[in-house]
Amino acid sequence: MSTAPPPPLSSRQTFNMSCGFVGIQFGWALQQANMSSIYEYLGASAEQIPLLWLAAPLTGLVVQPVIGYLSDRTWNRLGRRRPYFLTGALLAALALLAMPSATTLLFAASLLWVLDASINICMEPFRAFVADLLPAEQRTRGFAMQALLIGIGAVIASVFPWFLHDVLHLGSVAPGPRTIPLSVRLSFYLGAAVLLGTVLYTIATTAEHPPPDLGAFRRMKAERGGLGRAAAAIFADLLAMPRTMRRLALVQLFTWLGLFCMWLYLGVAVARNIFHGTPGTPAYEEGIAWGGNCFAAYSAVCFGFAFVLPGLSARLGRKLTHAGCLLAGAIGLFAVAFIHNKYALLLSMVGVGIAWASILSVPYSILSAALPPGKTGVYMGIFNFFIVIPEILAALGFGRVMETVLTPGSPLVRALGGDNRLTAVALGGVSLAIAAALCFRVEDASHHDRKGAGAQA
Repeated sequence: MSTAPPPPLSSRQTFNMSCGFVGIQFGWALQQANMSSIYEYLGASAEQIPLLWLAAPLTGLVVQPVIGYLSDRTWNRLGRRRPYFLTGALLAALALLAMPSATTLLFAASLLWVLDASINICMEPFRAFVADLLPAEQRTRGFAMQALLIGIGAVIASVFPWFLHDVLHLGSVAPGPRTIPLSVRLSFYLGAAVLLGTVLYTIATTAEHPPPDLGAFRRMKAERGGLGRAAAAIFADLLAMPRTMRRLALVQLFTWLGLFCMWLYLGVAVARNIFHGTPGTPAYEEGIAWGGNCFAAYSAVCFGFAFVLPGLSARLGRKLTHAGCLLAGAIGLFAVAFIHNKYALLLSMVGVGIAWASILSVPYSILSAALPPGKTGVYMGIFNFFIVIPEILAALGFGRVMETVLTPGSPLVRALGGDNRLTAVALGGVSLAIAAALCFRVEDASHHDRKGAGAQA
């Protein structure tokens, strides 16, 4: 069934449809910058941290493709994607409110499962939203707008604990090694309000288009046959991935393995090696707050670079642009192992921010031109497999790597800064460099010639 392309949208409309990403990223950034330190406050060792992060990739592996499949087949008073925005935002806000009350590792890890599942419910339909509401020639701009708003949310979320701690002097000394500081607790409470508020703004300001043939849509919906049928359909679509998507998948695998190394260890590495603190000391709390500033720095660069990205992609091509951005991120992460000044550390985050802006937009722009009609949601969810699989591998295996290969005093650790946490971050840079090289194998259908893109084999 052929359908007319959606009409062009103004910049304001594009902002409205993506505004919820400010809150979504607020939630992600809070956990990325603070969960490892929360785990250490509650008594976790460096070897335990990867396994405790397992919630994020496992929930994404299951939730995103299922939500994509279901949202492709949903139409009610709220629309197609917006019911999932609302459900996920409500659950995520409750998890953010509860997280600072954690007093045990089990409680904190359980809340992280709830938080990640909820954010995934909310986030996946936002990717499909761009393909639903924007014509093909505006999609790069639409995904860049998402990257811009993600940058705004991440900057505020990442810097807020530091602002409360260093500027307002709230909770300047942690009461004990198993007590989460006041600055972190207040940041999570603010995150709950921002997430729910921005998602509600998108729901209120952005209308969705009904299916062009409601009769055919209802027949398809009636035949879906529950979760078993959904799982079978998702598996069939996985096997039938377009060639462009398969090659982008390899890029994603190495990209997100590198990012996960950074999220696992950057904050605690800064606290221990630049501020020379241990959990429960003022120096450690100050270091964790500065680690949040590092996340804010790369997010701020992401925000600024998002304005440049559409023009750069038009000039150089999307895959060359993405390769260059990933290489900038690789250099930034690798340099962290050799930096001993907290301000120089912010400079290394420039490369990471350039890579992050591209990671959040360019692969999705390339992918959207290669997908068959009517399956945008499910394929965006399947694409998330290649984000979460490397994270699962890291969560299951990286603790063992820290115990056996990246041991304090090993030759590789001595060569890369002398600390195994810093070495893990540097190896994340190597992974990003591999992803940059793999970009050149990707076939990118141009905006002007997409004939047969959705039927690649």
